[in-house]
Amino acid sequence: MDGAAELCRAIHFLKREEAVMKVAILTMFSGLSTTYSLVNVVADQIKMLLEAQVSVKVLVCETCPDEERWGVFRDPRLEWVKITNTCRGVPIVWHDYSAPTGTVHEGFYQEAETIARDYVRHLQDVDVCILHDILYQGWHLVHNVAIRQAQTSLPKVKFLAFTHSLPVNRPKKLEEPFSARFTPMPNTCFVYPSRSGIEALARQYDVPQGSCAVVYNSLPLLEVLSPDTRRVADRIDLLNAEILCVCPGRLTPGKRFEKAAALAGAIQSKTEQRTKVIFCDFPSADIPSGVYKNMIRMEGKKFGLEDGDMAFTSDLGYEQGFPRTGVLELFGLSNLFICPSYSESFGLTVLEAASRGNFLVLNEAVPALKELGESLGAYFMRWDARNFGYDTHERYVPSEQAYYEEHGGIIANLMREDRSLRAKTRARTQYHGAWICRNQLMPLLNATV
Repeated sequence: MDGAAELCRAIHFLKREEAVMKVAILTMFSGLSTTYSLVNVVADQIKMLLEAQVSVKVLVCETCPDEERWGVFRDPRLEWVKITNTCRGVPIVWHDYSAPTGTVHEGFYQEAETIARDYVRHLQDVDVCILHDILYQGWHLVHNVAIRQAQTSLPKVKFLAFTHSLPVNRPKKLEEPFSARFTPMPNTCFVYPSRSGIEALARQYDVPQGSCAVVYNSLPLLEVLSPDTRRVADRIDLLNAEILCVCPGRLTPGKRFEKAAALAGAIQSKTEQRTKVIFCDFPSADIPSGVYKNMIRMEGKKFGLEDGDMAFTSDLGYEQGFPRTGVLELFGLSNLFICPSYSESFGLTVLEAASRGNFLVLNEAVPALKELGESLGAYFMRWDARNFGYDTHERYVPSEQAYYEEHGGIIANLMREDRSLRAKTRARTQYHGAWICRNQLMPLLNATV
């Protein structure tokens, strides 16, 4: 092979490697009100794809007002396309053709042909087209017929047909064009948001269950949080940690934050669950903040955490403390609260953590924590304590590490057994956009191209 040919081959290879997948999302939205749940589902899906560096084109009805675009619908990376809703100069009126038989209105097929030509024009450059309820809803029958017509001119385009309602029982008698709601479409994977509906979905379209897939609806937890909390999320992974612990308080040795880091590290080491600890800290006169933060980090790493598993809000620009609303938001995401404090008169942060559904681990040797914790169903451990004229110093046999690992294993098991806590944790870790995109949507897209 001569040099020129080799260079051309290399350029071709690089271009192929750098090629960006292009996905069209066909919605036919005539408005973008957030009261329509599918609008929110599509918005979340767009975010997933854009964050995955996928090129996205959104197809809506030509009557969809531009002034209603909000949030991700206004993202400059998004290609916004309006599909015709006019035939021979007359607006197309959508009819509900949910019945399997009947008569369509005059001009139905002309309208379908007009829309199909527009689909072909705008889908020629995409790899995958995602349909949202286009094949399912009776009022989209004209669009259903249109996309099937367009598909004959789009042999390289793969389709994902999302259904967002209970699948329809397949009727015994079918007539065209109503049969389109129950007929397989070539090069198409049928998608439902839960596994429980896959069998019914397959029956509706008369396809094998292997031609169907699950993609969950996502919970946009971070998007609804304050800018302060999202800033924390930029530093440390709040969504994928199986154990997420938040420790608010002054940076004084009396709070024993190093013990919280040690226990969190032991839990991660013992259970191999991803564990993160966020310290919503502010300075004290007892010890330089930098010195104490290094002690906390060293203890955490000694027992099983990595540097990236610990974050201090003071390192994010909140030197004098993190906003209380932000602390409560973080408690809303976290599932574990550890308070090994040396001394407390009450323990307000315990109540705050409890109010947001966290598993409580408190120092049994502190009377106020014992009193409050018993009323809240807390789990108790013993650390050094100083209060009301006494000063205790705990000794751990055979070692402090063994003590933490023993209790860490018990704590992790109790957290798994708590149904409400398990639900909270799973909602955070397995129903956010990044998880769904990584584990469900992108594998499905990659399998089609």
